[in-house]
Amino acid sequence: MSIETLVKRIQNIMRQDAGVDGDAQRISQLVWMLFLKVYDAKEEFWEFEEDDFESILPEECRWRNWAIDNKDGEALTGDDLLEFVNNELFPTLKVLEVDAHTEKRKAIVKYVFEDANNYMKNGTLLRQVINVLNEVDFTENEERHAFNDIYENILKDLQSAGSSGEFYTPRSVTEFMVEMLQPKIDEKIADFACGTGGFLTSALAYMEDQIKTPEDQETVQKNLFGIEKKPLPYLLAITNMILHDIDAPNILHDNSLSKNVRDYKDEDKYDVIVMNPPYGGTEETSIQNNFPVALQSSETADLFMALIIYRLKQNGRVAVVLPNSFLFGDDKGKVAVRKKLLEECNLHTIVRLPEGVFSPYTSIPTNLLFFDKTGSTKEVWYFEHPLPEGYARYSKTRPLRKSEFELEKAWWNNRVENDYAWKVSIENIIQTGYNLNFRNPHSANNNDGNKTAIELVQELEQSQKNVLALLSALEKELM
Repeated sequence: MSIETLVKRIQNIMRQDAGVDGDAQRISQLVWMLFLKVYDAKEEFWEFEEDDFESILPEECRWRNWAIDNKDGEALTGDDLLEFVNNELFPTLKVLEVDAHTEKRKAIVKYVFEDANNYMKNGTLLRQVINVLNEVDFTENEERHAFNDIYENILKDLQSAGSSGEFYTPRSVTEFMVEMLQPKIDEKIADFACGTGGFLTSALAYMEDQIKTPEDQETVQKNLFGIEKKPLPYLLAITNMILHDIDAPNILHDNSLSKNVRDYKDEDKYDVIVMNPPYGGTEETSIQNNFPVALQSSETADLFMALIIYRLKQNGRVAVVLPNSFLFGDDKGKVAVRKKLLEECNLHTIVRLPEGVFSPYTSIPTNLLFFDKTGSTKEVWYFEHPLPEGYARYSKTRPLRKSEFELEKAWWNNRVENDYAWKVSIENIIQTGYNLNFRNPHSANNNDGNKTAIELVQELEQSQKNVLALLSALEKELM
């Protein structure tokens, strides 16, 4: 059975329940059940490996003891199941005793359930959902690694996902970005808006051959770090990391932008940063005040870029997904961030992606920026990723495939200008006011008349912002 079929079956059952109101609650409902099932699979492994292992969960709250249906008529269902979940399971897990000495792999159970709720009101339907989940065996390697697909299929049904900047990054993109960074197990690796942990699990997959001993595994676990602001992706990230043998994930439920960037010390910096920050969102003044005045911006992506520069180690390297508007926007904060990036880092590559890579969440054209902290930028190489023959754009049914990045990989270490690649000197970039929106000079579509409708709308919106800012400044002067 495909993951997509499984998710649809679960959603169809939940839609019959009067207590589950909308897709967001369906995801929340599924998350806590997925976590307990995955955690139970990990506990089976820990029990096998460790003679003295003791679960933090009371026996009656372990998935194996209340959720499994042995088809003997004894499985909890109906009102009895609801009574157990609402009045025993949740109250118990929310108040688990956790202190400074509690192992992190155990303490995360309480953290997960602090914000969790059971929305279902029909115990018979709840039993049906649990039985469908039990068809997936997360002790099997192949099904464990299908976890990302479960979330992707749920998120595709969330019509509001794009409005909050919550885009599932296609695995083809995460794997390409990680492969170009070439992370090593003894390096500190971070994603400051990690979502469900897609970039971190791609990094784990890349480093798999480097992990030879239990000590290597411990090193990887210590060096992987993520932060996620929203509760549902956070819970899924924790679950995802556990599935990938990171028993005590260093994933914080927090806003990465909530700390003053001037307070970061060397121990807070990372060798490798790979991420897709939320964009299109805005941050309140209290968050903006965590950045120097020149770098303050209401646009979330700008603040994340500034944060990355502050938290990148000397000689560290970065790959980040950003919208076109970051390249050409000319409000003061955005320009200042680009100037800081070019002066303090070597922005060596921008891969320009076509429309539709993030379909169906957004059709905004995006770019992959690669840079390192080895000195200032001297020149920037651009690579325009071509659409496959016969494609007008990427879409949900015609996604970007991993194999299509072979073109970039073949060019990466032997850079010459061609139909897709060109370079721009730092002098040219400075002359344009630190504009990074250089179009392919080898393409017939390299003039403003051939810009996409989305690009034109973005530039119009940016111009409107600039006019309003000028009017506001003029008003202050007159007063």
